[in-house]
Amino acid sequence: MAIPLEDKFNDIVGKAMRGLKLSDSQVAEKTGADAAAVNALRDGAWNEATARQVAPALGLGADALAASGNESWAPKPVAIDGLAQFNTPYEDMTVNSYLVWDPATSDAIAFDTGADCSGMLELIAQKKLRVKYILLTHTHGDHIFDLDRLKEKTGAPAFVGDREPIEGAESFAAGRSWTLGSLKIESRLTWGHSKGGITFVVTGLAQPAAIVGDAIFAGSMSGGGISYADALGTNRKEIMTLPDNTIIAPGHGPLTTVGEEKVHNPFFS
Repeated sequence: MAIPLEDKFNDIVGKAMRGLKLSDSQVAEKTGADAAAVNALRDGAWNEATARQVAPALGLGADALAASGNESWAPKPVAIDGLAQFNTPYEDMTVNSYLVWDPATSDAIAFDTGADCSGMLELIAQKKLRVKYILLTHTHGDHIFDLDRLKEKTGAPAFVGDREPIEGAESFAAGRSWTLGSLKIESRLTWGHSKGGITFVVTGLAQPAAIVGDAIFAGSMSGGGISYADALGTNRKEIMTLPDNTIIAPGHGPLTTVGEEKVHNPFFS
């Protein structure tokens, strides 16, 4: 079953308003929109005219925001050999984790654990993969919930960015890279949602892939809980500059590509 988009139009508007520290009345004053209409939009009542009116003041692409509200876009399905996505329930949401492997050698890397690594372990056994590393995008609980079990079952060491050290994982500075057979994995700092979020860029598969954690979602992004400005800035610098065919593997929601997000993500379109 296809994984639905993580955010709806009102989530996008709310994240932008919180990030910019704007109230309904302030948005109304900036745009000429009615404050009650802004509030209704943020609360989930779709009104395309109001959305287009407020989008520029929120730094959002009006056409992409309209597509979100009209539910007229979803990313094209992505599938390449050597990349697997796992989607597991966690409280009232679902969370993603990933396996990347060199098809020629069967050596693999796990990215995050999700809430339950059982599906990942099943695929590892089925394909007879050897997990050499566990790389963590950030340390929010839904992404590392099953870390102890994944380490125990695979025997692989875990690594985490040095801004978010945790017990059981070796810290590293962004910029470190790993090589696994024909694959190269480069780490980039994409913080703002968390204080040390890491994006891992994988090359050597049929298409490059960026495992981004909660930095970007298909058609949206994280709320910038630590710093909205830095979340936007590092996403633009470290992710949106990648080649258009780069697969974006987010912490929530479906796979997408850099090219699709340039057109369809209101935060970056």
